[in-house]
Amino acid sequence: MIPKTCECYKPILELLADGKEHTKEEIIDYLAKYFNVTEEERRMRLQSGNDFIFINRVGWAIFRLRQASAMENSENKRGVYRITQRGLDILKEKPEIIDYKYLNQFADKNKLEKDNTDHSTEQPPEEIISEQLEILKEKLKNELKQRILEKSPQFFEKLVLELIVKMGYGGSFEEASKVLGKSGDEGVDGVIKEDVLGLDNIYLQAKRYNPGQSIGRKEIQSFVGALHGKGARKGIFITTASFTKEALQYAENIKDIKVVLIDGDKLLEYMIKYNLGVRVDSVIEIKKIDSDYFEEE
Repeated sequence: MIPKTCECYKPILELLADGKEHTKEEIIDYLAKYFNVTEEERRMRLQSGNDFIFINRVGWAIFRLRQASAMENSENKRGVYRITQRGLDILKEKPEIIDYKYLNQFADKNKLEKDNTDHSTEQPPEEIISEQLEILKEKLKNELKQRILEKSPQFFEKLVLELIVKMGYGGSFEEASKVLGKSGDEGVDGVIKEDVLGLDNIYLQAKRYNPGQSIGRKEIQSFVGALHGKGARKGIFITTASFTKEALQYAENIKDIKVVLIDGDKLLEYMIKYNLGVRVDSVIEIKKIDSDYFEEE
């Protein structure tokens, strides 16, 4: 389990209590063993995808301990730390809880901006921003879904075509439209080019279903049968609904044909990723120190 930022304070000081200098990498490895953080958990990223959650929390724990003068950078060594006398004193006091409020009493007030943030959860700012962005994203996905279901089957056909082209398939929208078959039962069925050169074809089926509905193994088997009939080796099944567990397992275990299933949630994710039906409203830049700039020759 990934520890909270506040849970890292004490073990970091305990590691540094030997009086030796330790690198950030050593601190990270020590905390990973201390809290039994798995390799999978170490690779988990913030919703923004920019930073690893565990490493980000350790970084903020180090920053706050330095802010409280409980640890400090080694002289002329970037990313290397050692404990201070204050850090040793904190360990001797054996406080019941070492949290932001406890450390804040030692911080140099001249170096701190006015802070009215609730630090009870000890979440780093990046995580708070990432969570809020995820809330906005979910709201956008719900609005997209509603808009899609309100539109005609012909609009959904056009949407699917545009998405496939934006993802790099079918050449241009006009070329994809020409090779697509007639629409049927609130969906589209046809063949598109795998790339602009048309080296291979992909059979496409799209079904616009209402929320709560799901597509089972039977529908996927019929789709695979259609692929066999056309001599196709690749297929994409797109729906606004979801796939049952049996349908997913069946598609995964097919040996001679590659079938990609795109459910309603993935459809919305792709629309957002490839800017289909959405636009950039605002951009916020988050800047960090360029450590290389401050390196002396």
